[in-house]
Amino acid sequence: MQSSKNQLAMLACHSHGGKFLYPCEKPSEIRQIDGQYEKFTMVERTVRQQLQQVISKISKDKPLNGESLISGALTMALCYVRRLEREKAAGEKLYSRILVITASNDSVTQYMNYMNIFFTAHRMGIILDVCSLDQELTLLQQGCDITGGNYLTVPQLSGLLQYLLWIFLPDPNVRSKLVLPPPMEVDYRAACFCHQELIDIGYVCSICLSIFCKFSPICTTCHTVFKMPGPIPIKMKKKRRI
Repeated sequence: MQSSKNQLAMLACHSHGGKFLYPCEKPSEIRQIDGQYEKFTMVERTVRQQLQQVISKISKDKPLNGESLISGALTMALCYVRRLEREKAAGEKLYSRILVITASNDSVTQYMNYMNIFFTAHRMGIILDVCSLDQELTLLQQGCDITGGNYLTVPQLSGLLQYLLWIFLPDPNVRSKLVLPPPMEVDYRAACFCHQELIDIGYVCSICLSIFCKFSPICTTCHTVFKMPGPIPIKMKKKRRI
């Protein structure tokens, strides 16, 4: 919206996978509407058509009964950005951003995938923004804090467009000059690999760095065998000399 040189990619994800809505492999011919920018018309019509195909395919297949694979869609987005960086001309710089709009729950089972995505995006200089429509998402809050993006839980869906235009549309170098909602305290607790729950204190495998809430003699991730911890030694009280 801010420049004709900007590019856009949109993905949709659910419990069965993810798909590119725009750009698509076989774009259909779209006639321009008077009074509307040509690219806006193309994006709108293409996204509608692709989204209808996704919904119709889901209705024919098994019903959605699992968690949304947001981490998979984020991985596809990072790969798409990486491909654009390889195809860019010499001396050209890409300033990529990713915006996640979701009404799904926080998925602790995708903890490792999320962490790999967050640090990869930070290394690539990609800012991750998250707009939650339903509830607080702890893991995605961590991703926004790591990459320097904005996180917002929309208080009223009727004002969704205003939040998108005011908080997420401006460039990162302009956001510091805007009066945005105050940042929230990020919960950096890790998720255990055994029960997929956020914990304060746990056991960490010294080989693969997997986290467990209870001690296990064998790491379920890398199958390393550990020694059983011995009993805690009791300190003997010194006798007082009379």
